[in-house]
Amino acid sequence: MSNAKLEIEGKTIELPIIKGSENEVGLDISKLRAETGVITVDDGFVNTGSCESSITFINGGEGILRYRGYGIEELAEKSNFEEVAYLLINGELPTSAQLSGFKAKIAEYSTIPVEVKNIISSFPPEAHPMAVVSSAMVALSAFYPELQKGTLTEADTEKVIPLVMGAMKVIAAANYRHSKGKTTGTPNGKYNYAQDFTNLMFDKVDDDIARALDVLFILHADHEQNCSASTVRVVGSSRANLFASVSAGINALWGPLHGGANQKVIEMLDAIQNDGGDYKKWLGKAKDKSDPFRLMGFGHRVYKNFDPRAKIIKKACDTILNKLGVQDPILDIAKGLEEQALSDEYFVERKLYPNVDFYSGIIYRALGIPTHMFTVMFALGRLPGWVSQWKEMIESPNLKICRPRQIYTGSKLRSYTGIESR
Repeated sequence: MSNAKLEIEGKTIELPIIKGSENEVGLDISKLRAETGVITVDDGFVNTGSCESSITFINGGEGILRYRGYGIEELAEKSNFEEVAYLLINGELPTSAQLSGFKAKIAEYSTIPVEVKNIISSFPPEAHPMAVVSSAMVALSAFYPELQKGTLTEADTEKVIPLVMGAMKVIAAANYRHSKGKTTGTPNGKYNYAQDFTNLMFDKVDDDIARALDVLFILHADHEQNCSASTVRVVGSSRANLFASVSAGINALWGPLHGGANQKVIEMLDAIQNDGGDYKKWLGKAKDKSDPFRLMGFGHRVYKNFDPRAKIIKKACDTILNKLGVQDPILDIAKGLEEQALSDEYFVERKLYPNVDFYSGIIYRALGIPTHMFTVMFALGRLPGWVSQWKEMIESPNLKICRPRQIYTGSKLRSYTGIESR
């Protein structure tokens, strides 16, 4: 298998066939327009391979997610967030010395300039945190002009990556504290990433809670060419700096069809509670084709089986709920929905299982994290994926600025008419 033949208006051309390491097959159409004048149309790019990548592999039909060849189940059980971040960014698991050095650099940059703190505090306390975090991230670039260059040296890259990772947790926590009328917390280099984040948020560290967040961050770390990762690549393809590229990724993640899904889960549970708490009634609405209600946090666009991340985070979710002993009717409704849906023939046949957004929303709720900050938590986890996608792209010898085409459907050439004649 090397070429496919395509006939267009009597002309036959050959398109190279590309085969991935996991037997994924794609057609190379990079010369299609030059040779035929024809382009492809693919709304949402759902059938378009925008790049070749060695970072993440997904098989939605079989419920497989791997980072650099390592199964998500094994990484979540045996690894930690900083190690997984290093793996995604650099391609291999680190040695002890490499991991210690990586952690030290992140700790070194776990500060932000006072001017950026002032930007955060200038927002209304009730401002959506994704707006604050994306603004603070891109503002950070102004303080590192040497890292705004179109082409970075190896030393530049080794500085900007831990800088962005260290600053991100400080920015996220500072926004939360501002919303509560508190000043920015103090980082502690002795803690790992998740521990220090809880320290920056709440001035205390609970190892069980930090471990649950660590696992959540691992599960969210990358997910192939999703909307936000593709956005980071599109912005970065213009040689925009990493701060701007990550800020763009944050904004893409903000949408309810992407990272905002876990927020929608809690909003749905609130609606059920406000309606009396009868979740069985709402399960019935979900099964009624004439009812517009959609059950949030069940099923997944990519995974046609059980979301492999959901299996892992369910354990952490149960641990956290048992540890905290939170008395919250919303969480009771969530557990009822989960148990009922897992045994309901309608959902089982359609493989509408609880996904990672369902369980992550429950955990964040139990921890007392505001609903509108859930997507920021997602962004913290996804950051290494954005960074690794950006790094892979800018280091590629085949880098081109992203510039999709279109099929124009507007008016043909018209003559201008003066306003007095319209």
